[in-house]
Amino acid sequence: MIILGIETSCDDTSISLVKKNAKGFKILSNVVSSQIKIHATYGGVVPNLAAREHLKNIEPCLKQAMKEAKNPKIDLIAVTHGPGLIPSLLVGVNFAKALAYNCKKPIIGINHIEGHIYANWLDNSKIEFPVLALVVSGGHTQLVLMEKHNKYKLLGETRDDAVGEAFDKVAKLLGLGYPGGPIISQRAEKGNPKKFNLPRPMMNRQNFDFSFSGLKTAVLYEVRKTWGQSPVKLGLSPDYINDMAASFQQAAIDVLINKTIKAAKKYKVKNVILSGGVAANQELRNQLQKAVKKELSHVSFKMPEIKLCTDNAAMIAAVAFYKQSLKLLIREENKNKFFCSSLTPNYKKKPTSKQSWLHINANSNLKLFT
Repeated sequence: MIILGIETSCDDTSISLVKKNAKGFKILSNVVSSQIKIHATYGGVVPNLAAREHLKNIEPCLKQAMKEAKNPKIDLIAVTHGPGLIPSLLVGVNFAKALAYNCKKPIIGINHIEGHIYANWLDNSKIEFPVLALVVSGGHTQLVLMEKHNKYKLLGETRDDAVGEAFDKVAKLLGLGYPGGPIISQRAEKGNPKKFNLPRPMMNRQNFDFSFSGLKTAVLYEVRKTWGQSPVKLGLSPDYINDMAASFQQAAIDVLINKTIKAAKKYKVKNVILSGGVAANQELRNQLQKAVKKELSHVSFKMPEIKLCTDNAAMIAAVAFYKQSLKLLIREENKNKFFCSSLTPNYKKKPTSKQSWLHINANSNLKLFT
């Protein structure tokens, strides 16, 4: 089975062709067009500007992806239809629907968060359930329990800022630019993570929720205490920035690891997986892997390649395989809705759905949990 994935939920335009067989997934192509340089000027993503760039980039991305994959016959089209920026989502969804209509191919809408979770299956198709997923990105910080494919339970999430958002805001506070995650990580390598005694919000609470707003504010107060009300204008010293970046990063990582380990123990999971854009943070990857090995002797730890942590269409295609194989795509003949009739994945059976493009709509607030 060959699946065409389309991802335009934020500022990355991505199209991928993924093949699934008995051996697992094979990424035939995974083209990503980044807009970082465009949005860096504004210190963040401008939704309408992102949408205009998607319009310019999506067709060239498709042509390049098809060329790299050697123009295979497509069995299924998968597109991110939420959550995300609605102007960006509309570009990808409408493009995918037009393709499905014109090529007479079945189409399925994919939740962006599911995509990040399933990036792990691209490298490890045999992940044993139950699974605990730590989802960390610019818009989400969640602990998700998976008892089987397509069955999710939200254990905890951030009550304010997502961890990726906190990285961006601290980077801006330190005058490091956008996006903040990679810059903070780079500067933290040269700093002392114990230099500043920053808080670990909610780490000792008896739940699995997160909060990063207070940590971000603590950095602000610490910087102002030393450098005054306009620290960026006065110019922070390189050593100070490095130490603050390292201290902030370690505080965030401590909270993420602590909550993840507690949840894994309580729910007796067999695998812990890391996903989302912040999963590309090398220090988080290393420390969480060590913590799982030390604290959870019978639990395996999985994480995607770094290039599959950030937004990409291959992860969207991976979700689509499991959804169609669970018969979530098949439409009842006499009812205008989808239903689930099987729980046995089947990579050989081709997806079928009459006019399925009619039922796909963009939803910026799409929920994974009901």
